[in-house]
Amino acid sequence: MVELKTEKSIDAMHAAGRVVGRALTAVREAARVGVTLLELDEVAREVLREAGATSPFLGYRPSFAPTPFPAVICASVNDAIVHGIPTDYRLRDGDLLSVDCGAELDGWAGDSAISFVVGRPRPADLRLIETAERALAEGIAAAVVGNRIGDIAHAVGRACRTAGYGIPQGFGGHGVGRRMHEDPEVPNEGRPGRGLPLRAGMVLAIEPMLIASGKDGYHEAPDGWTLRTDDGSRAAHVEHTVAVTESGPRILTER
Repeated sequence: MVELKTEKSIDAMHAAGRVVGRALTAVREAARVGVTLLELDEVAREVLREAGATSPFLGYRPSFAPTPFPAVICASVNDAIVHGIPTDYRLRDGDLLSVDCGAELDGWAGDSAISFVVGRPRPADLRLIETAERALAEGIAAAVVGNRIGDIAHAVGRACRTAGYGIPQGFGGHGVGRRMHEDPEVPNEGRPGRGLPLRAGMVLAIEPMLIASGKDGYHEAPDGWTLRTDDGSRAAHVEHTVAVTESGPRILTER
């Protein structure tokens, strides 16, 4: 069931989203060559603590997971697409890092992700990230009253496919509200004019995931969480929590 949020609820979700934005900004600023993923997780934890927020990631255990998630960020490096568990891995020059973070504040959730390069970037990585951001922007632009979920999915997928990138099937965005994951699902590829009609008060996480090689294959790593590209090519993941309003899309997790 899809819950329509009131303007007051959306404002409260915006407060949670701002915490997420601050956490991601702090992580990006701290992400340098030689820094460990666990150290970045601690940076995000401190931002949540200072805001009086909690993490919807920490201890989260969906049906597919063998263990509860042990961190407040997902840190996915290079060929890791999403759900990377922070470890003592030390970042290297040229690593492509995707960071996903959530926050719960006063009973409402926010969810967002960024991708960036640590140190000297490869031009191919910059193009991948730029396309991911463009796909996100086009998906957000389609999140308007009168459109359907398929219009968002089509906008995201078209931006990815036109640029020659792969899309991991079965993973995409979702509703956000009192919980981090709510109905409806928001695929990263689909047919326009299909799916659930978009109504004012819907709040959605739109999150493109791109595979550099153009192939869609991925597999689950031995940790039971991390998804990696089958061919070892690099991946990017970006995300915003967005409210559908009568005046247009409202980004709740701006940075």
